[in-house]
Amino acid sequence: MAIALSPSAFVDKPIKFGTDGWRGMIAADFTFDRVQQVAAIAAQVLKQTYGEQTGSNTVIVGHDRRFLSPEFAAVAAEAIAAAGFEVLLSEDFAPTPAFSWAAKDQGALGAVVITASHNPAAYNGLKIKSAFGGSVPPEVTQQVEAQLGTPLPAPAQSGTVTRFDPWPSYCRELQSKVDLAAIQAAIATGQLTVFADVMHGAAATGLERLLGTPIHEFNGDADPLFEGGAPEPLPKYLQRMLQAVAEYQPDQPGGLIAGLVFDGDSDRIGAVDGQGNFLSSQVLIPILIDHLTSVHGYTGEVVKTISGSNLIPKIAARYGLPLHETPIGYKYIADRMLVAPVLIGGEESGGVGYGHHIPERDALLSALYVLEAVVKSGLDLGDRYRQIQASADYQSAYDRIDLPLPSMAVRDRLVEALQNDCPTEIAGKAVTHCLTIDGYKFTLVDESWLLIRFSGTEPVLRLYSEAATLDAVHQHLQWAKTWASQFT
Repeated sequence: MAIALSPSAFVDKPIKFGTDGWRGMIAADFTFDRVQQVAAIAAQVLKQTYGEQTGSNTVIVGHDRRFLSPEFAAVAAEAIAAAGFEVLLSEDFAPTPAFSWAAKDQGALGAVVITASHNPAAYNGLKIKSAFGGSVPPEVTQQVEAQLGTPLPAPAQSGTVTRFDPWPSYCRELQSKVDLAAIQAAIATGQLTVFADVMHGAAATGLERLLGTPIHEFNGDADPLFEGGAPEPLPKYLQRMLQAVAEYQPDQPGGLIAGLVFDGDSDRIGAVDGQGNFLSSQVLIPILIDHLTSVHGYTGEVVKTISGSNLIPKIAARYGLPLHETPIGYKYIADRMLVAPVLIGGEESGGVGYGHHIPERDALLSALYVLEAVVKSGLDLGDRYRQIQASADYQSAYDRIDLPLPSMAVRDRLVEALQNDCPTEIAGKAVTHCLTIDGYKFTLVDESWLLIRFSGTEPVLRLYSEAATLDAVHQHLQWAKTWASQFT
């Protein structure tokens, strides 16, 4: 006897896993029936992959705060239990990294997390996490895709679903990694004021749980529409917080202000300095490298994606740390953490992780390190960054844009043009080097750079640039837009 899986849900848009999960439009291609089937197969593949090394039959199931996420998680848990597994189902929302930690902490086969991360409100998704506490490798999701629509073997008996609270163990683990007392004392005495925009997502209440004290939290309520935007740590979605920080007057003269920003499932981070300026991970990663080495004495590789700032290798060199560069996507960083001693790995979109934790980006852990860096240095985040720039004798600006294309056919013409007639000059500057491990990264004669990448699933051109000034960055981006327009 076998468990019958109806193929009816697969007749329209096929289920495909991207770099970190499967995402789809709620009720269109992300449905209860499909979640039920994917979850059961994911548990079976996790058993095949990690069963021998863990000796476990348990799967963690968690969710974020999106529309119907708790209900999708409950359906996933029931399907996994019906396939013969023991399920630990989260009592409430929590960050995706909390479920990754729970998988490792509980000695489980892995985790299934209902989340669409930073995507707009119409989407939901499903991430599969490994027994070691990070995203599963592509081979695992490929196996899940390959087994869709085929019957699962009938279990000897059904499993059970047990509710659990993922927050306590997760918080204890993160608290153990910083000088929590120093941060708490700075807040209690008025030396530090903390703001956080949780963007209606799973980081809500997170910093207050970790710090044990109230902070200024924005958008902590559940809003399934995300105020008409998306829970992504970008300045265009953060105007209320940016203004509030800029206008805030500390009670104590010389008091420091630090703002933290979290995406929908709390695996990406941004920050705000005391003047209300948004700081991306391009700024935060150099600060974190400096802090982790000088204060904690950590060593290991610095792993950056090709869109990371050129300041990152300069700070790594200053501390004698090896550098490893990868294509864009945190999975490449996580893969490196499994084979080499890594200090920190990060991507420009806000995902930052640490080799002394689990191979998973974790925004709340990064937030604690950022707050600790402010307290230990006594400097505003903006001032700390400028100090690091000065020490490396490197000043730069950065920006990126996503350029929609009329069709995939246009995308294909652009790819062909780069393959056959690669530019030798950009915005009047000679190209000195071209790196092609992920798109086309052009290094220019003045050491600035332009990166041209393509979405693999939609007609979108992704453009990134770093240069000495923001004007130069925008010249590079405009050049790329003009170059692309001739093929439309």
